[in-house]
Amino acid sequence: MSFLLGLTGSIGMGKSTTAQMFRERGCPVWDADQVVHELYGPGGAAVAPVARLFPSALVDGGIDRAELKSCIARDPDALTRLESVVHPIVAAHRDEFIRSHGDAGLIVLDIPLLFEGNMAQRCDGVAVVSTDAETQKARVMARPGMTEETFRMILSRQIPDAEKRARADWIIPTDTLDGAQQAIDAICQEIEQNA
Repeated sequence: MSFLLGLTGSIGMGKSTTAQMFRERGCPVWDADQVVHELYGPGGAAVAPVARLFPSALVDGGIDRAELKSCIARDPDALTRLESVVHPIVAAHRDEFIRSHGDAGLIVLDIPLLFEGNMAQRCDGVAVVSTDAETQKARVMARPGMTEETFRMILSRQIPDAEKRARADWIIPTDTLDGAQQAIDAICQEIEQNA
């Protein structure tokens, strides 16, 4: 049986970089954001069911995420309806990924809203990436098109970093690449020793 490690962290904490470090160690990584991107792309499994709910979001054979956000902003029930359609498709993709990598000792599930979506209990352990608030804000504000208002809105939808750290089995500090790498090495060794 593979060890399922949930990898999460608030926006700007360095989760994508950390996930890549796990990949470089040879761990299969299931990336929830990437999967949703593929499912919404032309020919993706979520295109038809989402387009039935929000016809205006269908653009060039895929789902236009900006238009989808507009639909959700206009309708308080839209997000619930969207999630009821998309979550089962994402879950089926994740389950198939886990099955297809059953020979791996460690599978990383990169899920931004791991705690918010009650996915932590599906994992054998959880690692939270974290850095100080100033570094986090600087990273996020450097992203193209990011505004202070958008940053605050995103944070308001996420469990606070301190609570995530308190609920984690491991914390990966991302202040430096070396520090993150050392934490990952230690996690992998601990999991291998207890396998």
